[in-house]
Amino acid sequence: MSEWRIYRGVREPHDGIDRLPDPPPWRDFELSGEVTPFDRHADALGDRRLPRADAYKAEERTIEAVNTALYLRRPLLVTGDPGVGKSTLAYAVARELKLGAVLRWSINSKTALRDGLYQYDSLGRLEDAGVARELRGPTNGGPQVGERGDVVAEDVAAAPASEEAHSTDLGRYLRLGPLGTALAPYALPRVLLIDEIDKSDIDLPNDLLDVFEEGMFEIPELSRVADKQSEVRVRPADHGARITVVHGTVRCHTFPFVVLTSNGEREFPPAFLRRCVRLHLPAVDDDERLRTIVRAHLPTAAEDADEVISKFLSHAASGELATDQLLNAVYLVSRTARDGAPSLDRLTALVFQHLNVTVPTES
Repeated sequence: MSEWRIYRGVREPHDGIDRLPDPPPWRDFELSGEVTPFDRHADALGDRRLPRADAYKAEERTIEAVNTALYLRRPLLVTGDPGVGKSTLAYAVARELKLGAVLRWSINSKTALRDGLYQYDSLGRLEDAGVARELRGPTNGGPQVGERGDVVAEDVAAAPASEEAHSTDLGRYLRLGPLGTALAPYALPRVLLIDEIDKSDIDLPNDLLDVFEEGMFEIPELSRVADKQSEVRVRPADHGARITVVHGTVRCHTFPFVVLTSNGEREFPPAFLRRCVRLHLPAVDDDERLRTIVRAHLPTAAEDADEVISKFLSHAASGELATDQLLNAVYLVSRTARDGAPSLDRLTALVFQHLNVTVPTES
């Protein structure tokens, strides 16, 4: 096995990530200070995507692209038709390299950068401040409310120590998003899946540039009080150990392994593309590769798959299909021994409906 390969595209997890060399100088984010631990075996918690990751078979060019992204500490932009395994790749890498649970950020047209970075419960903090004020009775002070409704200062002089700690613990009202968690100071890279970025608002790819380039971001709600609370422990997106944010800034220790998927519904700006390693996964269109996929996912049904694969290729010649449609059809055919089951032709007609054809609505 080549020593260059950190990710090998094999089914058995290993510690190859420990051999990843130092990053190039322009991608070196390592900082002194506290490193946040995470559970490298968290994928054993029953994520429904894990069976597909376990059966994922990476081709040579996929393995090369993943390793290039790992070495260069750059995001991997994966394009291709629906169902070719773009998202599954992130889970396969996380499982093989034992990098814990995948941090998944699903994108839609309303998604903004902050949605991926963090959430701040300003209303919850206002409510808690009001309760604390009622408990300690009338005072000359009280919470000072900023323009956006967040509490910027409080008079806690008359409050008992427990109430004061409760009202000033900003970490209780903050939670990092998937992107924000991936950029926390972990010793090893976390795996971040940014799914279907082509569905985003036109500004999001450009908004990501600075975060990807600098490996850090600021939380203004913490920066404003950094002189009084220089360190705040906040919750991550995956319910792991709390992350210490120093002076309101989250800084990565090592750049995460980022997989961005796109179905090719839009083009991206050159400034965004040059910061990514790009990989295109073509549609699977030969029977041997399809047999391999079926054997990996449905080993007990694979013997009956040849005729289904033949029909899949025939249907795919006249329109767009996804490989998960083939798996659905093979699964159904393996159940056709029961009374009243549709014929093979009827089953494949039901399942192999082209993705690029609009289904007419009934009047």
